[in-house]
Amino acid sequence: MTAPQTPQFRDPAPRGLCTDCGVSRMADPSACGKACQFIKPDYPTHEACIHGRPAKDTGDEQFFGVSRAMYRAALTPARDGAQWTGLTTRFAERLLETGTVDAVLTMVPDATDKWRPRPAIITDPVEMKHARGMRMGYAPLLALLEPALAAGHRKIAVIGIPCQIYALRAIEADLGFERIYVIGTPCSDNTTTENFHSFLARLTDAPETVTYLEFRTDYRVELRFTDGSQRLIPFLKLPLSDLPADFFPTTCRTCVDYTNRLADITVGYMAGEGEQWLIVRNQRGKEMLDSLGAEVSLSAPGSRGKRAGSVKGFVENTRLAAGGLPLRRMPNWLRGIMGWLMPRIGPRGLEFARARVEMKAAETILHLRREEPAKIKNMVPAHVWNLAAPYGLTPEDNERPET
Repeated sequence: MTAPQTPQFRDPAPRGLCTDCGVSRMADPSACGKACQFIKPDYPTHEACIHGRPAKDTGDEQFFGVSRAMYRAALTPARDGAQWTGLTTRFAERLLETGTVDAVLTMVPDATDKWRPRPAIITDPVEMKHARGMRMGYAPLLALLEPALAAGHRKIAVIGIPCQIYALRAIEADLGFERIYVIGTPCSDNTTTENFHSFLARLTDAPETVTYLEFRTDYRVELRFTDGSQRLIPFLKLPLSDLPADFFPTTCRTCVDYTNRLADITVGYMAGEGEQWLIVRNQRGKEMLDSLGAEVSLSAPGSRGKRAGSVKGFVENTRLAAGGLPLRRMPNWLRGIMGWLMPRIGPRGLEFARARVEMKAAETILHLRREEPAKIKNMVPAHVWNLAAPYGLTPEDNERPET
């Protein structure tokens, strides 16, 4: 049995907008100029190379990217310690079991802090159990690429968030691996591990006893504790407006890829309605799903409610926040009522996911306009402008992409 390995990394190169994906810690830090999602992302070119075609600008592909198939899914039985049912780590575990890959590059918890992500190379399928569950913070996953190659691994799997996967795809052809399987998870509004601890402390008087946190699709946050108890907090009662202005960095407030469009398969929850949400994007993604056979229960994702009102309210509040004005706070007496109503009348399933992707698009544009206006013309791709257009956000003359 081989325990997850984490090599020593060099210090990151100083960068502006950066989530420390790991490229700046590699032998050639200048590769950031080619790889970084926050410079001049080109999704259509990468999609055509990886998936065989760019995403359509109609239907659900305009929201979620290239899709060969989409499912509500659950691994049976669910794995202990998993955030949902354990599908993400099971895909990688199966690739190792069958010898399809030699190693998996992923995150495991830091030895001193269960919430802090630590990049690790896993070669024993049994050890994939260490990668289960959620972690919050930044860690240089792609700095593992060179050590993995040096160790003789030629076929690998990578589990990563969108900014990591975009960078991986941009430099993939130069790396020298025979085959790379990419398992992506959606991501938005990441923060430092230290900030996450302060958030937990706002939710409970005993943050050290929290073992699980999840933003659920029923508009509630679920907390689990070491004594086995559970607490559900409606989104509207979260102390988000009390967080410091820099709690979420500019990078995460201006991310242009919520659904990990360049992964072979995306494993999330937004449209899962209590189960997991799978987007199979290409043949490699299909191969991974097929390899699990009857271990996975699949059904068509549902879609209910209407998102427009929720997105418009979010856009207006974000416009105020991005302009430095105080957020509109809902009266306390109304929070309980709305907390009861939202799971019943708010968008659910695919409509919930569409709403969140549109919110993210609007957030990107509004925050860039205030904090990094010169970057908009290169950093905001067409699919983000298209998503934001129904809410009155269209490019001004100085924001149009350079050709």
